[in-house]
Amino acid sequence: MPKKSRLPETRVKKTEPPKGGHDWVIWAAWADRITFEEILEKSGFTEAQVIVLMRKTLKPGSFRLWRKRVSETSYKHRKLFKRDRKKFE
Repeated sequence: MPKKSRLPETRVKKTEPPKGGHDWVIWAAWADRITFEEILEKSGFTEAQVIVLMRKTLKPGSFRLWRKRVSETSYKHRKLFKRDRKKFE
């Protein structure tokens, strides 16, 4: 089955929570292939607000793990993701 777009799809075991709530923002922040721009479009949370929400709701160790994971990856920002994809084409 061909892909619908060039952007990768997120496949997770847990189903997606209802959009607009804090649960969805946390779920989207953990999902590798959902960018901060998409979170802003769908929920209205900026990157800084997502970081504050994650800091308040996660345990300290989980927050450090998430923060390290997000800062090391280029696909949490749409512009960086597209730039890195062009290198492989």
